[in-house]
Amino acid sequence: MQGSSLWLSLTFRSARVLSRARFFEWQSPGLPNTAAMENGTGPYGEERPREVQETTVTEGAAKIAFPSANEEGLHVLEGLAASGLRSIRFALEVPGLRSVVANDASTRAVDLIRRNVQLNDVAHLVQPSQADARMLMYQHQRVSERFDVIDLDPYGSPATFLDAAVQAVSEGGLLCVTCTDMAVLAGNSGETCYSKYGAMALKSRACHEMALRIVLHSLDLRANCYQRFVVPLLSISADFYVRVFVRVFTGQAKVKASARAKFSAACGPPVTPECEHCGQRHQLGGPMWAEPIHDLDFVGRVLEAVSANPGRFHTSERIRGVLSVITEELPDVPLYYTLDQLSSTIHCNTPSLLQLRSALLHADFRVSLSHACKNAVKTDAPASALWDIMRCWEKECPVKRERLSETSPAFRILSVEPRLQANFTIREDANPSSRQRGLKRFQANPEANWGPRPRARPGGKAADEAMEERRRLLQNKRKEPPEDVAQRAARLKTFPCKRFKEGTCQRGDQCCYSHSPPTPRVSADAAPDCPETSNQTPPGPGAAAGPGID
Repeated sequence: MQGSSLWLSLTFRSARVLSRARFFEWQSPGLPNTAAMENGTGPYGEERPREVQETTVTEGAAKIAFPSANEEGLHVLEGLAASGLRSIRFALEVPGLRSVVANDASTRAVDLIRRNVQLNDVAHLVQPSQADARMLMYQHQRVSERFDVIDLDPYGSPATFLDAAVQAVSEGGLLCVTCTDMAVLAGNSGETCYSKYGAMALKSRACHEMALRIVLHSLDLRANCYQRFVVPLLSISADFYVRVFVRVFTGQAKVKASARAKFSAACGPPVTPECEHCGQRHQLGGPMWAEPIHDLDFVGRVLEAVSANPGRFHTSERIRGVLSVITEELPDVPLYYTLDQLSSTIHCNTPSLLQLRSALLHADFRVSLSHACKNAVKTDAPASALWDIMRCWEKECPVKRERLSETSPAFRILSVEPRLQANFTIREDANPSSRQRGLKRFQANPEANWGPRPRARPGGKAADEAMEERRRLLQNKRKEPPEDVAQRAARLKTFPCKRFKEGTCQRGDQCCYSHSPPTPRVSADAAPDCPETSNQTPPGPGAAAGPGID
């Protein structure tokens, strides 16, 4: 996670001086300052100095002079530094730093930070610190003592640090927050998510983008308590974590607007208790951030910087791919559908990505991918239009309606005739640019059992090996033991043969199904399959329907 998340922080200084340079252009005589008129001061409530000095920024072999907004250099805090790797990389790779505070509460970690600082000869920039990160940030609430950049990357949830962080970052400063408690943010424990982030997470296919929006909501809600608000620069869902980069400003008017503009209302839109399409009950999640989660102008500048110097980072190829997909995302469409979700709901074959995107474009709707999910579809099409497209697709790849329960979502959806006639002819603009260029947009797992490692425990490597052995021994312990041939044959004989009832079964006693009348205990929801009979498959855990039962 260290290497894949540092790259944005390295570009923040360039972006910041660019934005300040534009500010001084806006302050030229004759141009009104709308932000100042709104809040009674400079932009976002900050009074700006008139004096301008220059800072030289180096990108590759080029040197460019920009107006300097922070004349003494950036003051950076890594609140949970562990070994200090990221702080050391800041010192070695980010130009124009004043200081980096590498803080950790562990004595052992701080000793390691000191050794690594000396090893890399960055003692003039990196200051090891041993303190509770929250108390350290609370001690830097005064405007003159705030940090320009705060980076929080804890093990698990950062919730306990957010209140202090939004107070300790400077006006317009950068706050970088990582969350590795994805099980909580993805809906596995809605109550825990609510207690930590103030929002209810839903277990859905769009859980990764929902996690980003919940974190942004939590940050802005805490900032609002102090008349501050956040402006997202980039919000990334990658591997097993999410990471957001926001700038923090002060402004009463913006804070008041947050209640109606940035969050979906808790009561939700006026809807009936059941979905008009599938008949299932509605679920209420949130509140969450409803505005764009990226600053596309900023993302474009980062993408240009990485593309101009691809050798600067080992993960440049991945960075370019992810950022390219982000620039293609629809900024005003929260969440997304997935191809497999749509097709599995009505039990039909899955259309290709280009076919579904083309159908939406032919119907004059906008559509894009999402960096948070490989087979995601973001679109401004209403649910009614999307289900009409899927109904048209089902007519080309029909399902067996007789197998559908009348109370199932599939039956309810397919019983309605489509009003929109979908056109699945492939359009050239249905293939996004990032896909055409073959960019590495979605990284595959680099190794087996890829995911978050367990929390550090006493005993070091020996304890980790013991934990891995315990996991191996307990793996699949809840699964039922495999059946032998005799058990399987006996189980299949408990189900009646549909073809015998229709008078078409020619197997006689060799049939794996029973030719006796069905017993009352046989359920239509547990239909089996005979391996010797075509179009009949053996029942397994969670089987829903089969040909052995009418």
